[in-house]
Amino acid sequence: MGEFDLLRRIRERLPPAGRQVVLGSGDDAAISVPGGATVTSVDALVDGVHFRREWSSPAQIGAKALAVALSDLAAMGAEAGEAYVVLGVPEDLDEDGCLALLDGMTRVAEETGTTLAGGDVTRAAALTLAVTVVGHADRPEDLVTRGGAQPGDALVATGELGGAAEGLRLLEEGKGGPSGLIARQLEPRPRLAEGNLLAKAGATAMIDISDGLGGDARHLAESSGVGLRIDAAALPLAKGVEDLTMAVSGGEDYELLAAIPLDRLGDIPATRIGEVVAGEGVEIRLPDGELLKATGFDQLG
Repeated sequence: MGEFDLLRRIRERLPPAGRQVVLGSGDDAAISVPGGATVTSVDALVDGVHFRREWSSPAQIGAKALAVALSDLAAMGAEAGEAYVVLGVPEDLDEDGCLALLDGMTRVAEETGTTLAGGDVTRAAALTLAVTVVGHADRPEDLVTRGGAQPGDALVATGELGGAAEGLRLLEEGKGGPSGLIARQLEPRPRLAEGNLLAKAGATAMIDISDGLGGDARHLAESSGVGLRIDAAALPLAKGVEDLTMAVSGGEDYELLAAIPLDRLGDIPATRIGEVVAGEGVEIRLPDGELLKATGFDQLG
């Protein structure tokens, strides 16, 4: 497998560039002409840490790599724009495997309106994908950070929780199980539409639930300088998930946690799970009145 032949075949498979991109993959750098405000995020996935090749097809790995990066844009309420991918190729992955990775990534790009604008290929000891994504909004104030939650806001979560962690448990135990739970682990979906709707509805703070609800709620509380009170009985659990601890502490759901004024709740695509209060910290109360420790996944823990 030669680098330049692989890059040529990659470029041949890329979908058309989006409206902000004047020059995409194929030159020394891409050229884009964004309007309004842009947001940029970087994510890296490594074999054995974020996925396992014995569980996932190359297409699933490529799709997951782009999806989890786009989830950060969803948490800002941004529209997807461009993605730049660095692929670290191990000795046992051939050219067809690399192209299958691209096919999975291209599917997510087409579904989300993302332009695969460029990147790089190198040898690596383990399969590695580093993805930089750029999102767009008309104005900086249209974007939502972690730092604006106010006492009295409602706390809401999109989708369902705990499915990805339960899917991982099933894969590790080799028992099989509901395909929907395993898909939540192997094939996450970025909540771009939901994030955009929450932003337009007036969300004051937002974060994606990538490292577990408990851990990410702490990040939002600390950034906003407030306390969060979560009712564990109100959590929207994925079908087949019965362990509340897993739903709170398990990562990789890639749903959104947002604070929003009570008078803006309306028909937003999210479930109310608690409230923002004056003070600090995160309190997660179980149905029996006991408190559940707000923990999450630590990449270096």
